[in-house]
Amino acid sequence: MSLERLPNYLGGRWISGTGTPTSLFDPVLGTALVQVDATGLDLKDGFRFAREQGGAALRALTYRQRAELLAAIAQLLQKHRDAYYEIALANSGTVKNDSAIDIDGAIYTVGTYAKLGASLPDAHFLREGEPASLAKDAAFQSLHVQTPVAGLALFINAFNFPSWGLWEKAAPALLSGVPVVVKPATATAWLTQRMVKDVVDAGILPAGALSVVCGSSAGLLDALEPFDVLSFTGSAETAATLRSHAAVTRLSVRTNIEADSINSALLMPDTRAGDATFDAFIKEVAREMTVKSGQKCTAIRRAFVPAALFDDVATALRERLAKVVVGNPRNETVRMGALVSRAQLSAVREGLSQLQRHTRTLLDGNAAPIVDADPKVACCLGPTLLGLDTPEAVEATAAVHDIEVFGPVAALLPYADLPRGLAQIRRGQGSLVASVYGADDAALARAALALAPGHGRVHVVTPQTAALHTGHGNVMPQSLHGGPGRAGGGEELGGLRALNFYHRRTAIQSGPSVLTQLQET
Repeated sequence: MSLERLPNYLGGRWISGTGTPTSLFDPVLGTALVQVDATGLDLKDGFRFAREQGGAALRALTYRQRAELLAAIAQLLQKHRDAYYEIALANSGTVKNDSAIDIDGAIYTVGTYAKLGASLPDAHFLREGEPASLAKDAAFQSLHVQTPVAGLALFINAFNFPSWGLWEKAAPALLSGVPVVVKPATATAWLTQRMVKDVVDAGILPAGALSVVCGSSAGLLDALEPFDVLSFTGSAETAATLRSHAAVTRLSVRTNIEADSINSALLMPDTRAGDATFDAFIKEVAREMTVKSGQKCTAIRRAFVPAALFDDVATALRERLAKVVVGNPRNETVRMGALVSRAQLSAVREGLSQLQRHTRTLLDGNAAPIVDADPKVACCLGPTLLGLDTPEAVEATAAVHDIEVFGPVAALLPYADLPRGLAQIRRGQGSLVASVYGADDAALARAALALAPGHGRVHVVTPQTAALHTGHGNVMPQSLHGGPGRAGGGEELGGLRALNFYHRRTAIQSGPSVLTQLQET
């Protein structure tokens, strides 16, 4: 029986590749599911169609009208939610709660931007502030406006969030009036392709406003033009390759990068074993290690604790993690599914081996039983906790601050005092998120500000917020997502701030009579 070959949608039509297709697999059962191929696509012509047809049609609408389109998309995605869960189960090997983060998180994000868009002017551009006088009598002034970029938005996405990764970028782009071309990671492209297909088939967006290319990324950057924008989520190595492309270096295509991130959690020194702060820390570190099998760019990789609490934390984490049932997500007892592919499992094991040369293994995930699946086939690995026993060892070891293992792996690291603990977090050279757990509001505020320059987000948890906080690794559309340094230096989401990437800011200089007419256009 031949596998279905998923078509690409480009230039306002569905097109199959002409080369040898790549099969997508179930990472638990090992069975082939569907095939993808982008060979032979006329990318330049397809991109031109997106700019000239999709972009023009979107920009003819006002922000509020485009917000209505997003609301319709959110309703459509909700309607097909069950089908998306089935695809995620088969192609990503995720348990239902993990699929929800990707799928329901995407629907929530689209809905949020629909609501944010409804608050924008019923206009075609955004005005910034009031005119500034350039002459003594205010007869000549300067007004800053933002207009949608005149190109398209190309998204090259990672494998771990095929749903949310699409819509957290596409929602603000479409709201801005910018057409989207998404290239999902091949291993999990099925869910992205299906969502695009559902939106296209429903006729919600103008032709060319949303396109999908499944398969190789070859030639995508060659088809970019100066007014396009590029957003990438993935490895720092690939990001460096993209940054060196002529589209970026010569055409100055605006680029947003989210790359590697050695995220941290810190337990404040005033904590006692077994108190509410301690329990919240244990719960969140364990959760972040196991949600999506640790395949989250925001997952906790380093957990810093006062040296005096190291043994207590290690014991509590081992006990909690040992209860996690790993295996086939179709089994109701399973709480953690698979890594996305054999290649990813090999990469995790290789990175883990490197870290284990410098640390002590406190809990070995290789020893975890795999439920209802063949360990030789399923891409499963149990939670693995590593550790360094003394603050001096933490300060002397670079590996735990440099090597990101993109799986259910974290290192427990003691610190001697808070300034030194914060200094060790900064050795990550820029991260998406750090979380801090404590009960002293003033001390927490100081710690948050100390960490702010090196992070896109600082997540502070107190006993009062322990039952309310949205999670260390959960990216909410109202908050910034991105980080400096090795995290890529990019920014996404953050409410309406996300629209900045898809707009061009321009100063218009003239007399008050012209600027008044401009504001009324």
